[in-house]
Amino acid sequence: MNQAAFTLRNRNPDVLSCIANLSNDEVFTPPEFANRMLDTLTDAWATDHGGANIWSNPNVTLLDPCTKSGVFLREIAKRLIVGLEHEIPDLQTRVDHILTRQIFGIGITELTAMLARRSLYCSKNANGQHSITRGFSSDAGNIWFDRVEHTWNRGKCTFCGASEETLARGEDRESHAYTFIHSDNIKARVAALFGGDMHFDVVIGNPPYQLDDGGHGTSAAPIYHKFVEQAKALDPRYLTMVIPSRWFAGGKGLEDFRKSMLSDNHLRSIDDYLSAADVFPGVGLKGGVSYFLWDKDHPGSCRITTNFKDWPTSEDHRQLLESGVEIFIRFNEGVSILRKVIQMETGQDKTLALPADRRFESIVSSRKPFGFTTTFRGRKSKKPNDLKIFQNGGTGFVSRDQVQSGGHLIDKWKLFAGYAAPGTGNRDTYPHKIISTPFLAEPGTVSSETYLSFGPFGTQDEAQSALSYLCCRLTRLLILLHKSSQHVTRKVYTFVPTQDWDRVWTDEELYAKYGLTENEIAFVEKIVRPMDLNLSKNAASD
Repeated sequence: MNQAAFTLRNRNPDVLSCIANLSNDEVFTPPEFANRMLDTLTDAWATDHGGANIWSNPNVTLLDPCTKSGVFLREIAKRLIVGLEHEIPDLQTRVDHILTRQIFGIGITELTAMLARRSLYCSKNANGQHSITRGFSSDAGNIWFDRVEHTWNRGKCTFCGASEETLARGEDRESHAYTFIHSDNIKARVAALFGGDMHFDVVIGNPPYQLDDGGHGTSAAPIYHKFVEQAKALDPRYLTMVIPSRWFAGGKGLEDFRKSMLSDNHLRSIDDYLSAADVFPGVGLKGGVSYFLWDKDHPGSCRITTNFKDWPTSEDHRQLLESGVEIFIRFNEGVSILRKVIQMETGQDKTLALPADRRFESIVSSRKPFGFTTTFRGRKSKKPNDLKIFQNGGTGFVSRDQVQSGGHLIDKWKLFAGYAAPGTGNRDTYPHKIISTPFLAEPGTVSSETYLSFGPFGTQDEAQSALSYLCCRLTRLLILLHKSSQHVTRKVYTFVPTQDWDRVWTDEELYAKYGLTENEIAFVEKIVRPMDLNLSKNAASD
C-alpha cells in the first residue's frame, strides 16, 4: 500500500521529461504533451457519454502499441487511480485492477519495453519485488515484447517495406521489425499476446516515424501510417496518435494513406503544430507534427487547430477535403484566401479547383527539365555554340546535343528556381520564403536537376512579369498550401493561377484583385517573408 502510494507522488523534475530521444525516428513523448492528448480524449468521451469521466470507468481498456518510455501508460494509470477511487476504494486493489485489466502496451524494442515497465510498474519486471502491483505472474506483465523478424520478398519486407540489404543483419542487432505492424491479422496477434478476445476502447501512441534503413530526412521511407492503419484494424472506439504532418499533402509512400485519412469522416480533431520543436525540443523534424483523434461513432466535420510558438491558436470546424482539392489545406485562414482566389478566377464558389489551363503549374517543368542530374557538371570553358548551364554550385557550359529534354525552352526566356526550398536548419520558422529565389534565364541557357524551369515566355518583359509574381507573398502562400516538404515540385503550384504577364506584379495589387481582408493580409505576411525582386535578377545562391 505504502509502496503504491509512494510511486504516485509527483516528482520534480519528471524523469520522462529529461531522457534523450532514441533518434529523430523514434521520439519520446514529453509528459505534458501526452497529457494534452489525453485531455482531448477525455473531452470527447464526456461529450459522447453524457458528461461521464472515462477515468472513472473500471471497464475501459487502453493500448499503446508502440510504447517507448511508457509515458502514455503511466499518465493513464495516474488518471485512473484518481478516477476510480470511489469505485475501488482500496488503493492496492485499485492499482492491481488498473494495471492488470485496463492498461496494455507493446514495446517497439526490448529496451523500450523495459523502460515502459519501469515507468508503469516501477520495476524492470512486472512481478519483481519492487513492482507496485501483485497481480502478475510474468516478468512482462501487460507490456509485451518479443523479437520478430522481417518477412523478405525480393529484397523488401512484405509488411513494412524495409530493405533486406540494410536490415537483414543478424540477431545481435536491432531488426526494427515492429511487432504491431508485422502481422496480417492484428486482432489474432493481440489476442495471442494478451489472451482472450481482446478489444480496446482506446488505442493511443507515438509510433516510429520512418524506417531506419539507410534513408535520410524526407528521403527515408515513412512508417507511421502503417501503425495508424493497423490500429484502425483493431476497431477501437477511439484512436489518437501523434505523427508527422507531412501526410496532409501526401509524400513518399503516403498517397494512399492521405486519401484514406482525408476521406474518413470519423476524424474528430487534428491538433497541428507547425514546428515539431514546439512539441519535441531538439528534434530536427521538418514539416511539423500533429495528433489526431479518430472516433468510431463520429461521422462529421473535424476540429482543426493550428499551433505555433506564441501565436494565437487558430481553430475551425470543417471538412478535411474541400471540393476539387486532393490534399488537406493545413491553414484554416488559407481556406478562405484560396476560396477568394478561385472564385475570382473561375466565378465559382463550389469548388477550389482551377481549370488545368489556368494553373501556373502548366508552365512549370518536371524534375530534370533538360535531362541533367544534380551531380552533373558542365565544362568550365565555353566552346562555340555552347549553352550555359545553371548547376549546383554555379554555372558551366554544355553542347546543345547533350540536352535530353526541354528543347522548347532552350532558346526562350524563362525562369529558374531551386527544386529544394531554402534551408531553415532543423526547425520550421515563420515567416519564411517558401521557395528559393527565382531568377531570369536568357535564351541559350539550360539547368541541371537543381532547378525547375518556368516558361517559356515570349519576351524578357513577360518573364520579368512572371518573376515579380513569384516574388509576391500571396503567390508563395498559395504554393505553401500545397507543399508538404522542402521539395518544390511542379504539383505545389496547383493552387497558383496564371496572370497576364504585362506588368510588374505587387502584393498590393494581388490583395486588391482578390479582395483580401486586413486580417487575411496580416496572416499572409505573418507566414511569408518578403522577397527582394532585385536579388532575383541573378542566379540565387540559396
